[in-house]
Amino acid sequence: MSITFQADVIGLQRISEAVGTTLKHMRAYAQPGMTTKELDEYGGQLLTTLGAKSAPRLSYGFPGWTCISVNNEVAHGIPSARRVLQEGDLVNIDVSAELDGYWADNGGSFVLGTDLHQHQPLVDASRQILRTALSRIRGGVRIADIGGLIEGEARKAGFRVIKNLVGHGIGRSLHEEPKEIPCFYDRGNNQRFKKNSVVAVETFISTRASIAHQTNDGWTLVTKDGSFVAQHEHTIIITDDQPIILTKANGIWE
Repeated sequence: MSITFQADVIGLQRISEAVGTTLKHMRAYAQPGMTTKELDEYGGQLLTTLGAKSAPRLSYGFPGWTCISVNNEVAHGIPSARRVLQEGDLVNIDVSAELDGYWADNGGSFVLGTDLHQHQPLVDASRQILRTALSRIRGGVRIADIGGLIEGEARKAGFRVIKNLVGHGIGRSLHEEPKEIPCFYDRGNNQRFKKNSVVAVETFISTRASIAHQTNDGWTLVTKDGSFVAQHEHTIIITDDQPIILTKANGIWE
């Protein structure tokens, strides 16, 4: 989406505030002993109260309000009454939604309670790498160069990146041009970020694996080698200088 009118900015700010606030409150609400279904229902209530509609439900018929992935699940985890959260779990919540024709997407990984399994360094790396990547995005910058930056920063921290999950354009629908904003240097991608366009940029930082595989449920993506993955995501407006971070209400950098 390209920003044309001030009304576009206002509309994007409203939906971004909704998904960001929902993500922040879901993180605070999550407790050991709670099912991911309970956590998702809470998120669904928040979105409804804010007037927003769940994007994965609206676009793809996803069986949940939000995506909640735990431990070796990388993305698109289906909320379940059988999945009980445990102390020390690596949890990822991805919240995307629509409001008055505008769409926004954000996500974040966190350790639930005490870091029993030493996941925090991975979470911290994913969060910091997203901050670094966003600080370099301007109109005219090659998408491939930002992917290379993310991959390089992950390597310096002792991690890898997932190569088949990507960021994307957003605004008037959930997925728009550019269709792919990878976490690695894709030499065949000659696209550049465009000023006044809206994108969702995300990091998928992995302990070992570089590919996520779909499970038999048709949604959940996992690592096959037991790797863990942390993801963080913001929706932004690209400018000639620092981007406008629309979903900052999620508090992932607090």
